[in-house]
Amino acid sequence: MEETKKGFDWKEFLINNNTFIILLLLIIVSALLSDTFLTTMNVRNILLQQAGPILVAIGLLFVILAGGIDLSVGSIMALGATLSAILITDVGLHFSASIGIAVLVGLAFGMMSGVLVAYAGIQGFVATLATMTIARGLAFVLTEGRPIKIETGTIDTLVSKTFMYPIIWMTFILIVVFLIIHRYTGYGRKVIAIGSNETALELAGVRTKRYVMSTYALSGALAALAGVFVAARSSTGSATVGMGQELDAIAAVVIGGASLMGGRGFVMNTVAGALILGLIGNIMNLMAVPSYPQDIIKGIIIIVAVLLQIATSKKDRTV
Repeated sequence: MEETKKGFDWKEFLINNNTFIILLLLIIVSALLSDTFLTTMNVRNILLQQAGPILVAIGLLFVILAGGIDLSVGSIMALGATLSAILITDVGLHFSASIGIAVLVGLAFGMMSGVLVAYAGIQGFVATLATMTIARGLAFVLTEGRPIKIETGTIDTLVSKTFMYPIIWMTFILIVVFLIIHRYTGYGRKVIAIGSNETALELAGVRTKRYVMSTYALSGALAALAGVFVAARSSTGSATVGMGQELDAIAAVVIGGASLMGGRGFVMNTVAGALILGLIGNIMNLMAVPSYPQDIIKGIIIIVAVLLQIATSKKDRTV
């Protein structure tokens, strides 16, 4: 007698796709609350505003996958924004060269954190706390505490309608690239394996330290690029860019179902998590709600996401 085929498991579907379901529900509720939410202008503004946070969250995801944490991303954003502004305004470099240098500096700061964690044995929290302080302090020193106005026709090209808003399609391309790296490359599999069981991987002959270091370098480079995106939108390089962004990035990763213990996380879910946080702020602004309630709602969503993550983990252990 043949076994009866099981029907569609709605519970499993809801658990595995909870981030996207939350995002969809939030879009529906926002559209009902505000007539301007789904307008072309508002959707474009959301995509432009969230391009930077999405990149920061993806970079942080790779660090977390390997079992680490990076608190320096917000400060490196500020350094990327101010450095690119100074190179364009004071040095007179072409904006493309300025962006490249800013990203390389962000990569160097991330690599410094990675060396401290992987080779010096310092905990990620402590190492990146130090890097965070240094990067933010350097941004203030470079700007002397004042915002640097960037002339038009340079970095603002990244948000130009003429070129189809480069920030948006650049972010889309990078999402696809890191999705492929995460799911279909040996590098992505090793990073996940390090977060799951680094000792076993070392016994298998894999040099895990270089992979750990590389995740911090990647996070630093993406954070600096995110800072450049912020500078492009405002035509200003400021040392205050990225304040608190590290917390939002961690929240986006957690909402996306990643485990802060390492070894579990998803690029697209992290992107959805970043968009969820962005939509909360957007709909609150459209409804003229003060910023403080936004933090309360973010906290509630994080708690719900973590509870769903725990439920998913329990289900995985029973398989």
